[in-house]
Amino acid sequence: MAERSVMAAEPRLTPEMLVPRLGDYLIQRGHINATDLQKALAYQHEQLSAGEPCLLGQALMELNLIERATLDQAITEQIIHLRSALQAANRNLERRVQERTAELQNALERLSELSQMKANFVANVSHELRTPLTHIIGYVDLLVTRSLGELSHEQGHALDVIQRATVRLEDLIEDLIMFTLASRGEMSMKQEAVELGGLVHLAVRTASQKAEERGVDLQAVIEENLPLVHADPQKIGWALSQLLDNAVKFTPQHGRVVVSAGREAANLVMLSVADTGIGIPADRLEEAFEPFQQLDGSSTRRYGGTGLGLSLVRQIVEAHGSLLDVQSVEGRGTTIKFPLLAVQESE
Repeated sequence: MAERSVMAAEPRLTPEMLVPRLGDYLIQRGHINATDLQKALAYQHEQLSAGEPCLLGQALMELNLIERATLDQAITEQIIHLRSALQAANRNLERRVQERTAELQNALERLSELSQMKANFVANVSHELRTPLTHIIGYVDLLVTRSLGELSHEQGHALDVIQRATVRLEDLIEDLIMFTLASRGEMSMKQEAVELGGLVHLAVRTASQKAEERGVDLQAVIEENLPLVHADPQKIGWALSQLLDNAVKFTPQHGRVVVSAGREAANLVMLSVADTGIGIPADRLEEAFEPFQQLDGSSTRRYGGTGLGLSLVRQIVEAHGSLLDVQSVEGRGTTIKFPLLAVQESE
């Protein structure tokens, strides 16, 4: 019984429900006048007050102010007008969507062009810088080895500073060239059977002076009897050096950096670089791997660099069919690791 009462209380669906301001439309079409509309509205209010649902068209007919056929005709006209307006609005919306899609496509094409122009510019500038830098390095080496004559102690010290600066500049230029090659999909990979222990020790020796200067404890932990891995030794060695350089750079005095290599599974060897440095905020982990990004972008930032290192490391690792796993806690340190495929004994 309760269900029947609820159903009985629901208003019957009629075409009149689909049209707005029916009374104004009927007046506009000359079917009723303003007085007729007021009478119908008053009657409708009385019926509703008595608990009897009453639509405006029903009120007009019950007061004999309009005929059923005329009312149905007016409602049908309004529905047709509404449908036409809806179709026009849909066509307008589709046109606007097409226009915006075309604008976005043009913007993406322009962005791609700008990215290519940037890569070409960086490549051209890098190559142009390499030639004069080679001459500078050559003459500095001649001066340092006293091939052009003896030097005073002060001159020798100054040349040592210049030599370190030119080496750093050469590394930056090489990074830029590697980045442009990677961004254009031209980075070549020459994978072969590689002994990781040697690469790890070489990377540690390269980073040891910087670690010693910063008071950072640098350690290598290499599992015995590691299998060879499929890798490009030059690229993986460079990636390891970058990870170690970053770890040492962002680890405060008396901190620790550990690079390790060990079996992950029967056919995988895991490389890992862990530090006790400043860490990376969780919401900025992805940003750290974007090219030319520095998490501290201020003019007074404490740590230098182009912001290309981690971006290139990720591209090199992914080119080996692997993925970087980054775990970091702000203020406590960062661990970056990735697996490489082991060479099977039958290969």
